[in-house]
Amino acid sequence: MAKFATSPPDITHMPPGIPYIVGNEAAERFSFYGMRTILVIFMTNYLLDMTGSPAPMDEPTARAWYHEFVSAVYFFPILGAVVADWLLGKYPTIIGLSLVYCLGHFVLALMEAPQWVGLEPRTLLVIGLALIAVGSGGIKPCVSAHVGDQFSTRNQHLLSQVYGWFYFSINLGSTISTLLTPKLLELYGPGWAFGVPGILMVIATFFFWLGRHTFVHIPAAGNSFWKETFGRKGRRTIANLIPLYVFVAMFWALFDQTGSSWVLQANDMERTVVAYETPVSADGPALSVRVLSLLLSPVGEEGTIERFELLPSQLQAVNPILVMLLIPVFSYGVYPLLGRFFEVTPLRRIGIGLFLTAIASVVPSLIQTWIDAGGRPPMNWQVFAYVLLTAAEVLVSITALEFSYTQAPKKMKSFIMGLFMLSVTLGNMFVAQVNEYISEMQKQGSRYLDGANYFWFFTICMALTAVAFLIWSQFYKGQTFVQGDDSGPTP
Repeated sequence: MAKFATSPPDITHMPPGIPYIVGNEAAERFSFYGMRTILVIFMTNYLLDMTGSPAPMDEPTARAWYHEFVSAVYFFPILGAVVADWLLGKYPTIIGLSLVYCLGHFVLALMEAPQWVGLEPRTLLVIGLALIAVGSGGIKPCVSAHVGDQFSTRNQHLLSQVYGWFYFSINLGSTISTLLTPKLLELYGPGWAFGVPGILMVIATFFFWLGRHTFVHIPAAGNSFWKETFGRKGRRTIANLIPLYVFVAMFWALFDQTGSSWVLQANDMERTVVAYETPVSADGPALSVRVLSLLLSPVGEEGTIERFELLPSQLQAVNPILVMLLIPVFSYGVYPLLGRFFEVTPLRRIGIGLFLTAIASVVPSLIQTWIDAGGRPPMNWQVFAYVLLTAAEVLVSITALEFSYTQAPKKMKSFIMGLFMLSVTLGNMFVAQVNEYISEMQKQGSRYLDGANYFWFFTICMALTAVAFLIWSQFYKGQTFVQGDDSGPTP
């Protein structure tokens, strides 16, 4: 490790390793979200048995599997964080677990040809998802903390900007894969649909390796990690943050249903997109502009070039597109505007986001009520729900990510990031348990939490959580820590 820098350089500009981290994150997120985007559709429509005959899951079971997988992905960060902060350091942990990640994608791609390995596709699904959960989950806290490790007190003011770009890269990769991977599944089958994200993961690993000489490599703390983590300062930090993560868990319980219940709901919605030409007034030659429009109502054939229907899983692309648009809107517009009236602290941002999540959840509840009555709502309504939920994501997720890093003493940065990600596990386990209970009740002939009641249940849970957070946040006390400075003002 001696050949690498072990402390941030004394600079005021952007650290040189940041482009490699951001580029790696874009490719890795293409890999993860491409696979995750098609998972529910694959399990309910494409899953086969060993003979090649269809063996799909029912919807509650598929939703439970999906949320159990997401729970596992966000459980392993705490283990990856311990390995990184205690034994190996962040960079070696990221490289090693990335190889496990790549292997998981390869196993999923084999589901189209199970006879090659003599295993049932459902068994290969379990193995592949387990490997991806270990690899993807294990590197998550390390990458997030590795970003912060590149900064010293002199360029700390750029940290918020970089976390914004870090999140932007996540959503750039997610957007492309969310639009592309469902078409790969539809046109070429599971082999290519799961294989292409695996190729992107290999590229992400290689790109991260290229930046090894530009990174700051904070050494593993060794046994002092345990002393700091469970010492007075560490215990106080953990005790301060655990209630926050319990509240944020309910946000993830609703947000991650965009990959499960929202996709299944989109099956029953009008998803037509119309491409048409519209004339543009000009002094010169006549001009026309080709426009893509969501189909709000029946459109005449005049001026229409073509119509096509989005796949249910492709609607998820709305979220990362909106994130890329809303990050600068909030950073340079909303936060400065609100700052004229009150101090926009991290906890206030999170609180506003939790209430906005409850409002966003009302929309799919109303959509499902419409569907239950025999209607076929246009997808614009789900797009509107995505707008509200994505605004809440910017307020809650990005803020909580940055806040977690700044609240952690320097030897336990990855550990606290892993602890933060357990909030995702907690939220998804809650959803998985609800769906497993629904599946059991259905086997007994009950229609427990059927239709719109399913969505209203989570809406009520979110509203109660937001109120509880508002009360708790008035009593939070913490301290800010950055690399090179173990003391700071109370946030």
